[in-house]
Amino acid sequence: MAKLHPRRAARRGLLAGVVTGALLALTAVAATHAEAADYPNPGVVTGDTGVHDPSIVKTPAGGYLVAHTGDNIQLKTSPDRTAFRNAGAVFPNGASWTTAYTGGSRNLWAPDISYHNGRYYLYYSASTFGSNRSAIFLATSTTGASGSWTNQGLVIESSAANDYNAIDPNLTVDAQGRWWLTFGSFWSGIKQVALNASTGKRSDSTIRSLAGRGGGAIEAPTLVRHGSYYYLWVSFDLCCRGASSTYRIMVGRSTSVTGPFVDRNGTAMTAGGGTQVLASHGGIHGPGHQAVFTDTDSDVLVYHYYAASGASYLGINLIGYDSAGWPFVH
Repeated sequence: MAKLHPRRAARRGLLAGVVTGALLALTAVAATHAEAADYPNPGVVTGDTGVHDPSIVKTPAGGYLVAHTGDNIQLKTSPDRTAFRNAGAVFPNGASWTTAYTGGSRNLWAPDISYHNGRYYLYYSASTFGSNRSAIFLATSTTGASGSWTNQGLVIESSAANDYNAIDPNLTVDAQGRWWLTFGSFWSGIKQVALNASTGKRSDSTIRSLAGRGGGAIEAPTLVRHGSYYYLWVSFDLCCRGASSTYRIMVGRSTSVTGPFVDRNGTAMTAGGGTQVLASHGGIHGPGHQAVFTDTDSDVLVYHYYAASGASYLGINLIGYDSAGWPFVH
């Protein structure tokens, strides 16, 4: 076999290395694109879309009311689920009953808004980062407007003596009309208590465990019925780190509102199970703290995500269900 000139051999080796490197890079890009293609970008929203921990309800008039984390709980309205505008604070004069849990801060977290029997119900959290000295309160209003809300008092609290954290509430009304409050963040995971539908407060002293990661990062439960299943949506990993946030949206399901909940593989959510539905992709960082509601056209996923700037914005996608009944976003 003829020998190559050393310079040509080196060039050929360099060329081979470049081609191999390029192929590997293309393969990596293709894999990244394939992975990213699994997740749609948020649907188009306009106007005042800066939110954190959003919850949304359809109003009797057909518009939409959003509540989200902020000073004294912030509100936004939309006529069409696309254009949003600021609508003031739930408690424009402050919420003095919460400051024992917030260290004096006006920042109240993770509201859950819904409409039942002619009234809006708002469950919301008071706490400080990293602490389970926390509380969930209830407020109600007949209009939902800023300043119209009446504080109905404490629903549940937690302290260092508890293995759970009383934040991130979500109200579910089951097929029998019973009311349940699901909540929890880190510690031993997601919990559930029964509520009295007349008062919105606890009806007994039982605390059920629905999901957990052995002390790991799980929070923001949303429990929604679709068909013959109750779907428990949660956020895994870390929020609140701007574009470095690793939040991702997971789901499990059960035929019972109290569980047990399992993921697509049959893994119990109490043992860390969860099927991933949405995660970071492209310029969408840390999507999470989801809410799910049923609209006239579809079930709808509402969440926040971070832009490269670190700012958090409203994300909205429609939910579909595959042939096995597992949700996906589009």
